[in-house]
Amino acid sequence: MPRVGIALGSNLGDRLANLQAARDALREIATAGEPVLEASIYQTEPLLCPPGSPLFYNSVVEIAFDGTPSDLLAFTQTIETQLGRTANPERNAPRVIDVDLLYFGDTVVDTEALELPHPRIGERRFVLQPLAEIRPEWILPGQTHCIAELLARLETDEPPLTFGK
Repeated sequence: MPRVGIALGSNLGDRLANLQAARDALREIATAGEPVLEASIYQTEPLLCPPGSPLFYNSVVEIAFDGTPSDLLAFTQTIETQLGRTANPERNAPRVIDVDLLYFGDTVVDTEALELPHPRIGERRFVLQPLAEIRPEWILPGQTHCIAELLARLETDEPPLTFGK
């Protein structure tokens, strides 16, 4: 049964409650009896967002999932909708919740709707740092370096992350 990594982010409303509600929803769809790994919550600067966007809270969760990547994508989109995320035509606009699939075991997917592993994991401290907390030795499909090494090699203008509340 594949282990799947899921990134969570929120920069509108009660950010902590939004992340907790998303974590709770993911626990409900996780395979019963399998561990759920949850990284700390980090406060991060908005990256590539409109000027004046509020700070994010970000985290990563890993669950076992008995289904397909498409099934999981549908579940995560439902979680976003149930938690109040609405469509916004502005790219990277502030949002109540963002639930992004990072990887689905060793599965590689490249469709219009979904790309796994997520193509920008290695460029984003707000994903790599919490992921390294729970899966430092994991090597993503198509990579030669583990998550901890990707984080150590990261060259970015993103400031170091701070723990959220």
